[in-house]
Amino acid sequence: MTERQDSREERFPRALWIRLIIYIAVGHVLAAFIWLLFEVGAKQ
Repeated sequence: MTERQDSREERFPRALWIRLIIYIAVGHVLAAFIWLLFEVGAKQ
């Protein structure tokens, strides 16, 4: 079981996970901003 965990961490290093989380967070913030623009534009 420890061998599988070691190989899994070798395939996906910690830096890759951090970068992936940052990209997902930035993508969601950008999507929320665009959605907010459409909501504000629809009310006017």
